[in-house]
Order: sequence, then structure tokens, then C-alpha cells
Amino acid sequence: MLTIDKISKTYSNGVKALNEVSLSIPVGMYGLLGPNGAGKSSLMRTLATLQQPDSGKISFGDINVLKQSDALRRQLGYLPQDFGVYPRVSADEMLNHIAMLKGFNKRSERKALVDDLLQQTNLYQHRKKALSSYSGGMRQRFGIAQALIGDPQLVIVDEPTAGLDPEERNRFHNLLADIGERKVVILSTHIVEDVADLCSRMAIMIQGRIALEGRPANLMAAMINKIWAKTVPKAALAEYRQQFQVISTHLFAGQMRIHVLSEDPPEGGFERVGVGLEDVYFSTVVRNKPVHTQQTQTL
Repeated sequence: MLTIDKISKTYSNGVKALNEVSLSIPVGMYGLLGPNGAGKSSLMRTLATLQQPDSGKISFGDINVLKQSDALRRQLGYLPQDFGVYPRVSADEMLNHIAMLKGFNKRSERKALVDDLLQQTNLYQHRKKALSSYSGGMRQRFGIAQALIGDPQLVIVDEPTAGLDPEERNRFHNLLADIGERKVVILSTHIVEDVADLCSRMAIMIQGRIALEGRPANLMAAMINKIWAKTVPKAALAEYRQQFQVISTHLFAGQMRIHVLSEDPPEGGFERVGVGLEDVYFSTVVRNKPVHTQQTQTL
């Protein structure tokens, strides 16, 4: 269990990136959703011991993360949003080098470990190719391979599917799902579908705070009969925004399909629609702009 207790962080430029963030994250896939600038990457860097918070506590099992950073790092696999590699080095050579740095000194042991990780990430047939020749999806799978060296029990992946084509995204999802069966895996993303497909629990982070937390199915169930839709002319969108709490818009056949959050049926020909995780996400974003005293909801 990863326990985060009232973590706060303000940078030297005055930006308050984290504001008393508290979460309890068990074994399995945990989704952290939020728009760009919400503080997700700041939280991931803090959990990965790359920066210290101003206040709060973090524990992973018996490890006090802020006081025992080396012990946490031995349990950690981290795939940041942007990670560098030596472009002319092959995947096989790079993983072998990282394994040496992590203390795998026996050549036979390293070879068995690297071969297993390359098989697991479906890169074995490409192991001798330079990393510069890898596609975006292959690079991300290589990133997971290096993160899994040493059998970490906490795996953090930050925006892992951004820019991937559908096939690579699906392959990456399958890989993460398999890892999440036996480890604590935190998936930080702004892509709602990633969380809907993979995560048994999730939180929505906005302006450095946790605005909503719970199981996706429960969060969607709490909004049943509260989402209404209508197709309107593009020119009328501003007027509808003034009259209703529009949470999302989709362009369809030259017109706008709008979703409105309302306890009661809105006037003007709206139809009630089923709730998706996007509705939960967008309604939370709308209701928390700006965030001052909003309380976290747990369902």
C-alpha cells in the first residue's frame, strides 16, 4: 500500500503545484487523471524521490519514503513523461548497462533478466536495433522494460500513451494490465480512455488538489440521470454555455453535440444519456474552476 498524507509543494516561482494531496493506493492499476498543469507530474516526481515536498508524509509499506529514499528506489520502477536514451545503443545493450548499475553483476543473470524483459515487452526480435530506430510505442515499451529491472513493487508511468497509434496503445495497455496484477502501478494521464480501460481505482487532480477519488464504476453511477445531451448549431454554443452547465462538446456533422450536467431535465429538447467516465472527468473539471474550498468526494 502506498499512502500519501497531505503532501504540499510550492516552487521557487510561487507556483503551488501540490496542495495537501492525500491518497491511499493498493496493489493494482491506479489512474491519476487531470488536465495539463494539474500537478500530476509534480506528484509523480515527489513519489519517485526526485524532489522533496514542503510538508506531508509518504509511506510505501514499512518504508518512510521521505526519510528512506534509497530504500524506496530499490522498490521503484519509473517511466517519466520524457526520458532520454543513447540513440545509437541497442535495447539489449542499454538494458544490460542499466541492470549492471542496479547491481546485477553476474553476466548470466543479467542476460536472463534482459532477455525476459525484452520478451515481456515484445521487443526481443528488435533487441539488436538502435534505440533511435524505435517507434514511439516501441520506445515506451522499452521504457517499461527498464523500469521493471529489479522487480520493483511500485511502478509509476507518467503520460505513457500520449502520441501512440491505436495498435501500439492497445499493446501498451495489455502490458500495463499484466504488470498491475501484482504491483502498485500508478498511471498518470490526461487521457480518460486509458483510465477507463485499465484502472480499478482513480483520482482526478485539478490545480494541485484531489477533486474526486473512487472506483470508476461508482463515480459513473453517482451521475446517472444527471447528464443530458443535445445537438445545437455551432453559432449557438455560447448562448447554451450561458444558460446551462455545459461540461463537454463534440463536433458532429458540422454541429455541436453538447453534454449538460443537471439534476433536473433541462428545458429545450435535451435527452438523457448514459454516463461515461469522460462525463465524470469533465464535470469535475468544470465544477472545480477555480478550486478554492472544494472537498474531495469518495465513492
